[in-house]
Amino acid sequence: MKDHMANELGWMLDEVLKVPEARHAILLSADGMLRSHSQGISRDEADRQAAALSGLQSISRSTAEFCGNEASPWQQTLVEFVDGYVFLVAAGAGAYLAVSATQDVDMEAVTYRMQKLVDRLGKELTSPPRRDTDAVRLGTSGPA
Repeated sequence: MKDHMANELGWMLDEVLKVPEARHAILLSADGMLRSHSQGISRDEADRQAAALSGLQSISRSTAEFCGNEASPWQQTLVEFVDGYVFLVAAGAGAYLAVSATQDVDMEAVTYRMQKLVDRLGKELTSPPRRDTDAVRLGTSGPA
């Protein structure tokens, strides 16, 4: 069932990539766990990028004071490379959406699509802190 949900979310992530020059989309949790990824990026690469992007978000969030108010909530990080961009946005409690694109992408169109996807998916994009609640919910005591 978990794989089915990831596949469904992957299909939804592909919607963001309808912007010309957008390359890949990844949904990750705050602790760097891959939740889902678009087509065209391998699971291994998506896992690696999710871990890196989690660190990027953490570093970005810790620089709020540089913006003038340490209590200012983080909303988005943009990293520019010679050949393109990485966009990282908040996607609900404990979840982040990342999109990579070439240097020729319409940046406004990407951020608009990302925000629309976050709005559309709402609760499905939230990642509560990981806990071992499956065993409790299923009435089992864990692995036998």
